[in-house]
Amino acid sequence: MATDYVLFVHGVKSRQPEVFDRTTQQLLQSVQRTMGSNGRTLKPVPVFWGDLNVQPQATLRQGLEASPQWKNLWLTDFRVKEVIEFAGDAALYLSRHVGAQVVQRFHQRALPVLQGAQPGDRLHLVTHSLGSVILFDLLFAARWDDPSLDKDASTRQTRSMVTQLRNALFGLGQQPGQGLPVASVHTLGSPIALFSLLSVTGDSTHDLTKELRSLLQTSYYQRGKKALPWYNYLHPGDPIAYPLQGLMPRLMGNAQLYVHLRDVVTEHRGLPITWGRLPLLWGGDAHSGYWTSSIVVKTLADALR
Repeated sequence: MATDYVLFVHGVKSRQPEVFDRTTQQLLQSVQRTMGSNGRTLKPVPVFWGDLNVQPQATLRQGLEASPQWKNLWLTDFRVKEVIEFAGDAALYLSRHVGAQVVQRFHQRALPVLQGAQPGDRLHLVTHSLGSVILFDLLFAARWDDPSLDKDASTRQTRSMVTQLRNALFGLGQQPGQGLPVASVHTLGSPIALFSLLSVTGDSTHDLTKELRSLLQTSYYQRGKKALPWYNYLHPGDPIAYPLQGLMPRLMGNAQLYVHLRDVVTEHRGLPITWGRLPLLWGGDAHSGYWTSSIVVKTLADALR
């Protein structure tokens, strides 16, 4: 029986692996109930990395609170619990040491599964928040193609791990005609649009276009000239979620022909947003509610059918 692998990558403010595992299992159970049997095995592949940032951010917080002017600032609790956790997670991933540890997590937890796939198996990508940026960076960013990274033993090892991950997927790596094909992409509350600014002025080591185009184009023909479905979910009150449909021509050029991207709003209550409500929304339904959203469940179930 063929298998549908679902690769889950969490975003910011996730620090307990057991909670993440339980969350992904509950989501897949809801998806399974919605879709019924399709004659395929459904297997989650959760990749947890949030614990790598706990100690560095704790050290930063101690230093900030030691400042004599810290207590005079407004919204210190919001700064620590929201801004630092988002910006801190992003900065730490881009750092050499923690970034290498994140790559190692993917190599340890995802690569054995991807390499063990059989003909007829498929892969679905489900990423939340900053997890979207991290996975897209690993799979598509040009910075990992730089041979100068091989001059240092540590970065050479990290680059080798990234290469192995790419080689495991159909449409990427040194043998793009081999590997596990991606069947759908689901980005939940994603800030990918913001990170596209890294390459807005021209060539950039963080540019995703070349490798992403390669995967989409190869997948398009492997699927019988059918575009790869990509659903980008947004809660109206989530300040980290941004639409992608309007950016595709700019980001992908003619590669947009090979992907069927749709921005999907998950909440339609029209709740007004004020500054005072922003922290509540961030920590509750707005940024973390995608995992239990009925719209996400239904859309993911349709993709898995």
